[in-house]
Amino acid sequence: MDGYVMRKPRVLSPGDRVALVAPASPFDRDRFDAGVKEIETLGLCPVVTDGLFARRGYVAGEAEGRAAALNTAWADPSIAAVMAARGGYGSAQILPFLDHALFRSSSKAFIGHSDLTALLSYLTCHCDTTCFHGPMVLNLGDGEARYDRASFTRSLMAVEPVGELVPDGLCVVTAGLATGPLLGGTLTQLTASLGTPFAFAPPAGFVLLLDEIGERPYRLDRMLTQLAASGLLSRASGIVCGEFPECDEPNGCPTARDVVADFFETFTGPVVFGFPTGHTRGPALTVPLGVEVTLEVGRRSRLVFTESAVI
Repeated sequence: MDGYVMRKPRVLSPGDRVALVAPASPFDRDRFDAGVKEIETLGLCPVVTDGLFARRGYVAGEAEGRAAALNTAWADPSIAAVMAARGGYGSAQILPFLDHALFRSSSKAFIGHSDLTALLSYLTCHCDTTCFHGPMVLNLGDGEARYDRASFTRSLMAVEPVGELVPDGLCVVTAGLATGPLLGGTLTQLTASLGTPFAFAPPAGFVLLLDEIGERPYRLDRMLTQLAASGLLSRASGIVCGEFPECDEPNGCPTARDVVADFFETFTGPVVFGFPTGHTRGPALTVPLGVEVTLEVGRRSRLVFTESAVI
C-alpha cells in the first residue's frame, strides 16, 4: 500500500531472550510456569521482568509499574521479544506511561491478544511497528491444545512470509477478494480506544481482524455499530472474524455468526467468520499484524500472508 511502511523486528533465533511482562491482569502461577517451559521448548530464553507477579485488585500492579517494565524491556538490547503473561484487563491503563519515542525508534517482537489489543493497536497504528496476534504465556501453559506451534514459529522464527492459512471451519459471510495490511484485534478494545489519543487508526484499504469472547449478540452489534459510525469499517477492504466463543445467546439464537452476517450484509468486501486466532475453542493461530495479506472468501476461503513481519 502506497505510503504504508512498517518497522519490523528481527527474526527470533534459538537462545534469544524473551521478556515476560504483565500489562493487564494477574495470573495463575502454575499455568504461567508451564508456559515458561514451553518457551524454553521453543529454544528461547524467558526473562522475568520487575513487578511481573504484582497484584492490585484486578490488575497486575500499578499502571506506572507495569508500563515501566515494558519500557525497560523495550530499551534492553539483549531482549529480542516481549510476551504478555495474560490478558484480562488493564493494558490501556499503561499507554500514557509508555516512552513513545522509544517505541517509535526501535522494534521488538511483541506477542499477545485479548486485552493486549490495546498494545497491538498502539504498536501498529501509533508506532508503525509490526507485531503478533498470538498466545500469552498462560496459553502456552496449556500446550498445543491452546496454541498452534507451527504458525508461531512461521510468524516469528522465519524471515519468509507466513504464506497461506486455510483453517477448517471457515464460514463465508460475503465472498470476494481483498488485499491490504492486516490490523485489528479484540472488538471490545478496538471500540474502547475510539476518542482517545491511542485510538485504533488504520490506513484506508486495510484488512480488519476482529476477535471476541463472552459478549452477547446485542453487545457485538453495539460495538460493530460504533465502529461503523466512527468511519473505520468504511476504510476496510475485507474483514476476518474469529470464532467468537461464548458469544451466542444461551438458547442458541441469535448466534455471533448471525450478528456478523446481518451486520455485514451490505459490506462491499469479503467477510469470513470462524478464523481461529486469539480466543478460540482449539489451537489458536499466530498471525502477524501490520503486514500485507490477501483475503480470499468463497469456494476456497483463505488468508495469504505475502509479506514477512520480521527481518
